[in-house]
Amino acid sequence: MGGESGVANAANSKADATGANDAADVAEAGLDDAAGALVRIGLTTSGEAAQHFPARPVLSFVRRSGRLDDRLQRAWDAYHDRYLLDVNKAPGSLSMRAGLRIDEEFVRGSWGNAHPLIVEIGTGQGENVVAAAQASPEANFLALEVYDPGVAHTMLLAGKRDLGNLRIAQVNAPEFFEATEDGLVGEVWTFFPDPWPKMRHHKRRIVQDELAAQIHRTLAAGGVWRIATDIEDYALHVHEVMDDRTDFENLGGVTVSLPLEHVGKGNADEAVSLPHAEFAESPRFEGRVLTNFEKKGITAGRVIHDFAYRAV
Repeated sequence: MGGESGVANAANSKADATGANDAADVAEAGLDDAAGALVRIGLTTSGEAAQHFPARPVLSFVRRSGRLDDRLQRAWDAYHDRYLLDVNKAPGSLSMRAGLRIDEEFVRGSWGNAHPLIVEIGTGQGENVVAAAQASPEANFLALEVYDPGVAHTMLLAGKRDLGNLRIAQVNAPEFFEATEDGLVGEVWTFFPDPWPKMRHHKRRIVQDELAAQIHRTLAAGGVWRIATDIEDYALHVHEVMDDRTDFENLGGVTVSLPLEHVGKGNADEAVSLPHAEFAESPRFEGRVLTNFEKKGITAGRVIHDFAYRAV
């Protein structure tokens, strides 16, 4: 609807100016206000307003206008036919094409073989997935990334190395896994996801029960979901989502101490005084290169939390 489109445009502008978290506030508030306005002016009842503005899935990202500099635009033009999968329902959409199945036939058609598939959720600048693909030519790698600059930079790095075992899908990760065949994926990697630090935004964190169930279904027997974060509160969130699941086994052999209550942006310094408990995490995954992003976290004094959960 026109009102919803206007709200989305406002959210994108806000994201460019002040960041994705603030844009999420704008979008959510805007949709609520628009629905309320229909009721106030007598065009609908509250029930009808809900039909006009139905509940939408909570996303772990806010779509921002991705402006490419000349170098990245050249990379996009040169490599998108080779690396970017045609899986979107429409140009510019982050949704999967209706009826598309990601199965062994799709893998053979896209990679030219049926090698084990490793999927990275949130590739960023592509440093890690490109290095992994270069180091492991016996595996197929798929980078899931929604932001244009990240997609273009991943193409640039892959193209420079003439990699044949890497592909990129610019889609919403949960939709990708919904469309994926049972047992197709060997491993899933989610390294340094957006922490969504505000308490009211914790629902937007990518690691959630719903996604865990989909990932478990698509993992081959014994497949692993690897997660890493440099945010202590996100580490607690991962434990809360994953440790009590009966379909995953925590492979951690490192003991860490974490607060038992969540903190958010503005009161994170209170975490040290909260009651703590011990949790099992994993040693640093050797297959993850030390990216510039991770280096910045270490330089800032943040502790890196690694997780490995095996499908059972």
